Amino acid sequence: MRPPQRVSQVREEAVALRLAGKSVREIKDTLGPVGKRTLSAALKDTPPAEWTRRPNAKDDLREKARELRTQGLSYNEIVAQLDVAKSSVSLWVRDIPCPKRFHYVHNERRLEGLRKFNEARTARQAAESEAAAAEIGELTNREVLIAGAIAYWCEGSKSKPYRRANRVVFMNSDPGLIRFFLRFLETAGVSRDDLILRVSIHDNADAEAAQRFWAEVTGVGPNLFRSPTLKHHKPKTVRMNIGDDYHGCLRIDVRRSGELYRRIEGWVSGTTNKPSA
Repeated sequence: MRPPQRVSQVREEAVALRLAGKSVREIKDTLGPVGKRTLSAALKDTPPAEWTRRPNAKDDLREKARELRTQGLSYNEIVAQLDVAKSSVSLWVRDIPCPKRFHYVHNERRLEGLRKFNEARTARQAAESEAAAAEIGELTNREVLIAGAIAYWCEGSKSKPYRRANRVVFMNSDPGLIRFFLRFLETAGVSRDDLILRVSIHDNADAEAAQRFWAEVTGVGPNLFRSPTLKHHKPKTVRMNIGDDYHGCLRIDVRRSGELYRRIEGWVSGTTNKPSA
């Protein structure tokens, strides 16, 4: 091990040579056999001569990147202007806070991008729906009976072994489905005079307005409507069907409909139990 006084002497001589503008190689040659760690420790905190610094080809790019960042440019914008890697830009400017202008521009661009994306998606979905509707075209009476029977079997009242009730009762909240079911009944030979309509709605909603709405949807007179069925509202229940667009459900009872119910059973059986080709 080198004596303490020798270490101190090496440090003094090395620093003096460094301040005189010597390179590490020249200092080592002057001092003779000196360990790399010893020389490195001796020169710690002593800057090298300017001429010994190796030029960095990216120094100018780094300064330009920092200048652009302070002007509010994003990483991608800096990359596009300087033609350098995004990882390099991140390393060069990560200590510079993101300017407020960039936040604003970024948010505006993001919102504009989302708006355009949603508009394109909505247009695409509408086009898909229109194309599918065009595939259906005009329904024949047979097709109306098939579709109406299936709709009833999904949404209508059905007889159970424990509760025999061979009558047609249909209830739904969708105006389009209600209109189609009325078309189905008409195709099946049911008169409008054989219908009983009743609105089912929560007691904290406007039942009269709901009845006017369903009268307009169905196109029938008020004489076919019975008093609304009011459902008790539970305050603890979080309901989404509220507001002016909430019209409850419309229940359609068909008088003397036992035969119609059995026909519906047969139409459904003929549709669902027929083997595929």
